[in-house]
Parts: sequence; structure tokens; C-alpha cells
Amino acid sequence: MSDKKYILTKEVAEKKIRRLALEIIEHNPDEKELILAGIRGSGTVVASCIQKSIEELSSLKTKLITLTLDKKNPKEVELSEAIDFNNKTVVLIDDVANSGKTILYALKPFLSFHPKSIQALVLVERTHTSFPVTADYVGLSVASTSQEHIYVEVSETEVLGAFLQ
Repeated sequence: MSDKKYILTKEVAEKKIRRLALEIIEHNPDEKELILAGIRGSGTVVASCIQKSIEELSSLKTKLITLTLDKKNPKEVELSEAIDFNNKTVVLIDDVANSGKTILYALKPFLSFHPKSIQALVLVERTHTSFPVTADYVGLSVASTSQEHIYVEVSETEVLGAFLQ
């Protein structure tokens, strides 16, 4: 489509993912293992790329799980695996933070446990949200109008770019 306004190329996305992985490593120096919870779809691809970078850059162990929710009706949230999250550090990962609502609902399955820490990572963040949720790790912050939408393009294994529409 000719009306795509690219804000992130594949090459820049790869650099941002590597930088985000380094930030996670730096902010969790005493952790032995992190649980990376990718929100199904593009968020899972971003989480997988983050996991690969963390493993290339450090000896920090990671466990990747998938979190499934319907973004239009997010009352039910499912995890790909039943894990005891008590005293664990969880990094919740999505492709884009638009309103903040998805990340807010994605916290639900972790609330019945007592995790050591829950951190949030988004590849692209809109600078205005409707809910009081902020990401701990952000690849790119974008000022956009409420009429514009941000989309992240992915293949099965990598981020191909992001655009405004």
C-alpha cells in the first residue's frame, strides 16, 4: 500500500531489539532466569527476537511463553504454559502500545501469584495512552494522532518494520 508511512525499517528494528535486550540484561543483574511473555501475534515474534538477543549477549536464561487474548474483548487471557510465577521476574512483551489497555489486561494471569517483578516492553509506543500504563522498555516512541494507527509487520521469526496508517 502506498499510504504506509514507515517509522521503523527491518534494520533499525533489529538494532532496537538488540538495545532493548541489553537494557533488560542491565536492569536485571541478579536474575538467573527471566520469563518472557509475548502477547500472541506480533508480540510473540518480538519476544522471540528479544530472547535470541539476550541469549547471544549474556548467560542469562530465559523462558518464552505466549499470552493469548482478544484485543477487542480482552476479558479472557490464556498462557501457553502453567508456570508458578512466584518470586519470578516476568517481562511482558508486545509490538505496539496504543491505548495501554492490552498490557493492562495482559497482567491479569500474573495477579494470582506474587512475582518478584513484572516489566513491560514494547517495540513501538504511542506517546499518548488512555490508560495509566507505561512500558519499562521502549524501542521507539511516536507522537501520532488518535486517527492514526501503528502496525508492526513481522514474519514468523523476525520484525520486518513498522508503519503509521
